[in-house]
Amino acid sequence: MNIFAKQSIKHLNNTKCKYCILNLHSINCIRNHKDNVIFYNYKIKILEKQKKILEIAKETILSEAESIKNLVTLLDSDFENAINAIYNANGRVIVTGIGKSANIAAKIVATLNSTGTPAIFMHAADAIHGDLGNIQKNDVVICISKSGNTPEIKVLTPLIKNYGNIIVAITGNPESFLAKTANFVLNSYVEKEACPNNLAPTNSTTAQLVIGDALAVCLLHLRGFTSNDFAKYHPGGALGKKLYLRVNELVDTEKKPKVSKTTSVKEVIIEISKKRLGTTAVIEENKIIGIITDGDIRRMLENNSDFETLKASDIMSENPIVIPTDTMAVKALHIMQEKNITQILVTDNNQYVGVVHLHDLLKEGIL
Repeated sequence: MNIFAKQSIKHLNNTKCKYCILNLHSINCIRNHKDNVIFYNYKIKILEKQKKILEIAKETILSEAESIKNLVTLLDSDFENAINAIYNANGRVIVTGIGKSANIAAKIVATLNSTGTPAIFMHAADAIHGDLGNIQKNDVVICISKSGNTPEIKVLTPLIKNYGNIIVAITGNPESFLAKTANFVLNSYVEKEACPNNLAPTNSTTAQLVIGDALAVCLLHLRGFTSNDFAKYHPGGALGKKLYLRVNELVDTEKKPKVSKTTSVKEVIIEISKKRLGTTAVIEENKIIGIITDGDIRRMLENNSDFETLKASDIMSENPIVIPTDTMAVKALHIMQEKNITQILVTDNNQYVGVVHLHDLLKEGIL
């Protein structure tokens, strides 16, 4: 036995048990704490596995990030020419692929449609069994394939070429059949996949997706696509509401707390509690002259032992923040965040309409 082996045994024997004063690997310790020792070792194995999981996840992300970064060096004039061809075409964009590339094609279609470029997904396998009829005379066809040599692509692309349509290839193989058939080639080459066997499409499909996003964003800029245009295509959900929802759609005009400047403090408290918005407007001839909030009431109680004689005008804040009914709901939210308030008074032609509360925005999913 060499000196290193002896030192290892010595270290093993000197390892103290976390449950007693004995050495962890002594016979008496194992007899006395067998279950605890087994559980302790099990926990260590779990922690080691979790650590390995995190390491694999980080390696995968870094590997894909490096592949995406390398795409910048592969961009050439074909990308610019493809963008101009799509932008100037009188038809739509047909995006096709096979396998995982087909899934990426479907996502690219969704992105193009939502940013103002009409697009249709066509599965490469279905295309050669009847779906070629989707392709119209002025359409531009984007074919996605890592190898560029799959049987379906080899059958499909010559047929499209015969129709006279422009073909844009997104492929990792610039020497492939697809690349040689296409009018423009967008190189999506990746050195390897994140998969340890270098088989499962990971880096390659991410690269295809990023090129599709680059196409969509370039076309978006060329079309001068604005947030208002975006709202037309995204009317549902929180995203759409941020782009089109206005304050007048949130205000409950039947439940607008209001008092006059001569209203007693007791009646002010009752009005705030009744309307349950944490505030009330102080009005004169239906025009806002002040505001009283829950905070104003608390400060008044702290500073006055006798408030029976106080009126609304004694505790109101003058010149409150007011917004018109046509204000965008998201802008109202920004004002609340900036001023650190939870409600804003709303007017229409300087006439008091009601209150928009932070809870109203939360219910609509704006926040």
